[in-house]
Amino acid sequence: MALIEIRKRCLTIETQYHEGGPVAGTPLRQAAACAVIRNPFAGRYEPDLLPFMAELRSLGTQLATELVETLGREQVETYGKAAIVGVNGELEHGAVWHEAGGWAMRQVLGEPKAIVPSAKAVAGVGYRLMVPLHHIHAAYVRSHFNSMEVGMQDGPRPDEILFALVMGTGPRVHARLGGLTKEQVSVHDGQR
Repeated sequence: MALIEIRKRCLTIETQYHEGGPVAGTPLRQAAACAVIRNPFAGRYEPDLLPFMAELRSLGTQLATELVETLGREQVETYGKAAIVGVNGELEHGAVWHEAGGWAMRQVLGEPKAIVPSAKAVAGVGYRLMVPLHHIHAAYVRSHFNSMEVGMQDGPRPDEILFALVMGTGPRVHARLGGLTKEQVSVHDGQR
């Protein structure tokens, strides 16, 4: 039996031109690809979640590919991931996305080294979650610390999970707080 049964998917794209200051020369684009699936473990404890995590790589690849096709692979500078587990599940059912979603984004983007930031929650239908974002090559690039909201009005239902991947094309609009810049990334350890 397949562990992934998709009920619904969505793609959300935001384009930000300014934050009250001058209009950016290049607008910031962020996109979130989400899928709501049946939770195969809702209402029961499953000691071995590794097969589910492995099977989720294919869903991660679909969502990551959709984001790259939307934003352009060479334009992607930030990423993040999230899971919202319906109330008949447990947080660990969303934690499987750490490896599956993160692996998929790295594969599609050409193996960037920075950890993929994440958020997860167990919540009711319509819950919204802020997904943290940072630079794909160096987590300490301060200008790229950002977030994007994900969620669906009719999900996740109690026996479902919403999985999300988010990518963006650059720093915050009007970022001006110093710190490591993307041009200064040199260590290539995923941090600096």
